[in-house]
Amino acid sequence: MTNTNLWEQIIAWDNLWRAFRKAAKGKRGRPPAAGFEHQVADRLVALQTDLRSGRYQPGEYTHFYVHEPKRRKISAAPFRDRVVHHALCNVIEPMLDQTFVVHSYANRRGKGTHRALDYLQDCAKSYRYVLRADIVKHFPSLDHAVLRSTLAQVIRDEGVLRLIDHILASGVGVLTDEYTMVYFPGDDLLAVNRPRGLPIGNLTSQFWSNCYLNPLDHFILYELGCTGYLRYVDDFALFSNSKRDLWAWKRAIHDKLAELRLTIHPGAQAVPVTEGIPWLGFIVWPHQRRLKARNTVSFTRRLEHNLDLYQAGHISFAELDASVRGWINHVRYGDTWGLRQRLFSTHPIRPPPSIDPMCLVIPKSKIFGNPKMGDQADR
Repeated sequence: MTNTNLWEQIIAWDNLWRAFRKAAKGKRGRPPAAGFEHQVADRLVALQTDLRSGRYQPGEYTHFYVHEPKRRKISAAPFRDRVVHHALCNVIEPMLDQTFVVHSYANRRGKGTHRALDYLQDCAKSYRYVLRADIVKHFPSLDHAVLRSTLAQVIRDEGVLRLIDHILASGVGVLTDEYTMVYFPGDDLLAVNRPRGLPIGNLTSQFWSNCYLNPLDHFILYELGCTGYLRYVDDFALFSNSKRDLWAWKRAIHDKLAELRLTIHPGAQAVPVTEGIPWLGFIVWPHQRRLKARNTVSFTRRLEHNLDLYQAGHISFAELDASVRGWINHVRYGDTWGLRQRLFSTHPIRPPPSIDPMCLVIPKSKIFGNPKMGDQADR
């Protein structure tokens, strides 16, 4: 893919149609997607015209909060803007993804949480110590000027950069109440006015988070020489057989992150891998993975609530089944056979008489697994 006609690729009809299909996937019954789909050809033509002429402006976000695992402010862009986000990422993501390191796992095709867990455990088997850290207020802290500069090193097309500027500007102030001001070396009092923050919920925000921290990944791997390293969004882990190296690397990372206008939580410690590594909802040891207790409590409460809704006729068995299957497909990547056995023994899921129990979507082999064969899937 060339870097000289990216703008024309973004606003091309085929790309906008593909972007609409992606934005609507799984949401076609909801009013925003359904409203856009009504006369979709006309709406895409109008959007293409606005983009081509420079009249396109993002709309207002809708905000709400989620509380798992912690309270976060989610900002939903209008559906029309989500089509634009997909159209942009369709074109620029393959270019930028080529610059990412192998062991950056979030929001990338062929990566994901389970492969991140596998690699973390591989490192725990190969090294004695780990330093696990994360960024303080990651999405609220991402500086627009730093991000724009990083993207412009790869993207040369002025039309694309103008669109990026529009999307960045639409998120200014969205997470202001989530950010506590930090001054970095060389700052004056006007630094408080620097635009920052990427709305959690935008497709572009997830992708740009990887772009923003890509220089950190390269620094750790190629300048510090850390051979055991991985990152998932703003959580990252470094492995070594030397505690001294990990402490020295932590100081260097602190300084590197200051260049990116970010900070890590000060409690990050270099510890033996045998103490267990908190990672993506699990505690990981060299030869074992346990689900975090709060995740078990959270799902148990959700299951009890959904069982009550199902028994009262407010949700279908298929909806209950889908919720359970999603959780099982995640936790089976840990040593959770006993947990699942206890949980589903005390909270039995009984289908209605109209459904043949022999045709359940959740067979016992999926719920309970086989403890003799090992519990972690695909291993």
